[in-house]
Amino acid sequence: MSLDQLLAWTPPGSPDETMARQVNFEQLPAHIAIIMDGNGRWAAQRHLPRVEGHRAGIDSVRDVVETSARLGIGVLTLYAFSVENWKRPWTEVNTLMTLLKRYLRLELATLHENNIRFRVIGRQDELAPDVRDELDVGIRQTANNTGLLFNIALNYGGRAEIVDAAKRLIAAGVNPDDLDERRFGEFLYTAGQPDPDLLIRTSGEMRVSNFLLWQIAYAEIWVTETLWPDFRRRHLLEAVLAYQKRDRRYGGIKPSPVVVG
Repeated sequence: MSLDQLLAWTPPGSPDETMARQVNFEQLPAHIAIIMDGNGRWAAQRHLPRVEGHRAGIDSVRDVVETSARLGIGVLTLYAFSVENWKRPWTEVNTLMTLLKRYLRLELATLHENNIRFRVIGRQDELAPDVRDELDVGIRQTANNTGLLFNIALNYGGRAEIVDAAKRLIAAGVNPDDLDERRFGEFLYTAGQPDPDLLIRTSGEMRVSNFLLWQIAYAEIWVTETLWPDFRRRHLLEAVLAYQKRDRRYGGIKPSPVVVG
């Protein structure tokens, strides 16, 4: 993607345009992961049922996915439903699954238009058959797209992923002497994908909530007080600009400048 393609979708003279022009397209995060938090609080502030916050959050998903595609981000992973979320009231869980199916039906054409490939990470076999069918349609119909890889983390847990990877590794008969971090990564849900460079969390909470625990080892973390239903293109651009100002050392020490004379 290019600046022109991003600006074509940005209101002229807006703060979004100003931020878009500041983006260094040579220094984009290869993978952005987002913990979408604050739907319930958004609804509570408006004296609405919690499910209305989830409905409002769909617009944020749409905006962030399309912005990521136009920016030229390689991978975007959204944390939609955790293994712990089954503890929520049945009506809320049912609404979340219904909204997911509706999003896929309505947005499939847009995913194609933006050359976006859709995938799911998590324990899909524990989902209801109708949900799995809808997910399979989206995965199959976008499989040949070559732009943004859009992961939805659904029935996902970071610890569960590591356990599942260990089970697959044992089933594959991998010799422990041949095991290293690279080899182990081949058994994760995200095998073949770059680890997240940037982890975004909305609603101001300072925790990672069992999300991509292996993969975010060296991710830059950016937290905003903005609740997920209010999160839009400008917030994503703000996060990318903040990321581009970071000095990433991966545990090393930046060498001191050599003074001559």
